[in-house]
Amino acid sequence: MSIFPKISLRLEVENYLKAGFMNEEVVSALGKEAAERKFETLLHKLSCPPSFTTVRVNTHLASVQHVKSLLFDELQKQFSGLSFPILQHPDLQDVLLIPVIGPRNNIKQQPCEVIVGAQCGNAVLRGAHVYVPGIVSASKFMKGGDVVSVYSDIKGKCKKGAKEFDGTKIFLGNGISERSRKEIFSRLPELKGIGVRMTDPVYLSPSFDSVLPSYLFLQNLPSAVVSHVLDPQPGEKILDLCAAPGGKTTHIAALMRDQGEVIALDKISNKVEKIKQNALLLGLNSIRAFCFDGTKALKLDTVKDTDGEPPFLPESFDRILLDAPCSGMGQRPNMACTWTLKEVTSYQPLQRKLFTVAAELLKPGGVLVYSTCTVTLAENEEQVAWALKTFPHLQLQRQDPQVGGEGMLGAGLSSEQRKRLQRFDPCVVPSQDSDTGSLGDARIEDMIWLANKDCIGFFIAKFVKCKST
Repeated sequence: MSIFPKISLRLEVENYLKAGFMNEEVVSALGKEAAERKFETLLHKLSCPPSFTTVRVNTHLASVQHVKSLLFDELQKQFSGLSFPILQHPDLQDVLLIPVIGPRNNIKQQPCEVIVGAQCGNAVLRGAHVYVPGIVSASKFMKGGDVVSVYSDIKGKCKKGAKEFDGTKIFLGNGISERSRKEIFSRLPELKGIGVRMTDPVYLSPSFDSVLPSYLFLQNLPSAVVSHVLDPQPGEKILDLCAAPGGKTTHIAALMRDQGEVIALDKISNKVEKIKQNALLLGLNSIRAFCFDGTKALKLDTVKDTDGEPPFLPESFDRILLDAPCSGMGQRPNMACTWTLKEVTSYQPLQRKLFTVAAELLKPGGVLVYSTCTVTLAENEEQVAWALKTFPHLQLQRQDPQVGGEGMLGAGLSSEQRKRLQRFDPCVVPSQDSDTGSLGDARIEDMIWLANKDCIGFFIAKFVKCKST
């Protein structure tokens, strides 16, 4: 069982999500009690990390087996005395899976406490150390070298620099303080390095801080599936319409063997710089990144040539990935979301604007993949139903590889149409503990199944644009 509470949401947001997961079609198929249990399971699963850490190998620079061997040596250094299996995904040959151990319930909490922000806490649950900017509070007499217990302030109530905090806090594990309280909160100069090195976390997961940075990219499993579904080919012209931070962009380029052209757009300049940095780090030369609003990427006049820069003429791309901005309600772990209902529901119109641009920019016979990291019906299956009605020249396609489950009921899609979608829904897996002993007894097939199911919430749809007759 999870030692964490279910995700904390505003009541209006929880009711909105519940209405989607308990719509008439779902209740008719499952029954009211089963549908309600499934929704409650989802809320609990969202607060916990996935069962596996997923890394993608940069096959442009090295073979999977070579990188797997290097990673094995690295894990031996991190976890002396513990043996972690590294699994190669059978359907995603460039993906490696490392089991997460936990939750570990026998960790002794220390009198010296460090309180971190919720975002920092989520990163710790996935293997990160605590960096100084994430620290909100520390015990009065904390010195460098002290053993400390780290807690997440999931509701954001702790005051910066407080010496103690009695509000809602979730225990994340123990670590060694790298800095004194005085250093952390002196603010002169501003510190950015590791503040607490986690030594005994509740969820034991590898740290990938500066680990094989040119060979590995830390990526959620469904995010790696997306680029394989797009299936880019050498020599093609590909558009990643909302590309930051560049994980899928660089994956697309690697799958094309860095032959062709990958255009990456994002409207925030520092995120575009991150895409360029990732491309450089991974040795990929086919990527061109631009700071540009994807909703304006369609060129409406043909008078002025933009010389390969946005905006673009209609029917310019062989394949387009629209990994759309979304409510992010599938991200894990996430113990608290303070968003209002207005914020959660604000993405559907933007997604439709971007989809309309993508449909125009796609060549006849081209492939458009739409994806989100959320679980809402409105941003996923309802968008597919809208797209099929609005763009009769787009056809829903079967996906390969098919790793997730079929689409959810409630948007009026046929059974065949739902089977052509991929919905990654963590609530299909009951909560369970994982320890090193159970790993030794587990079959590889069972671990792969668990990795496929117990991941973040995610959605993928694949369309092809019919050729004109």
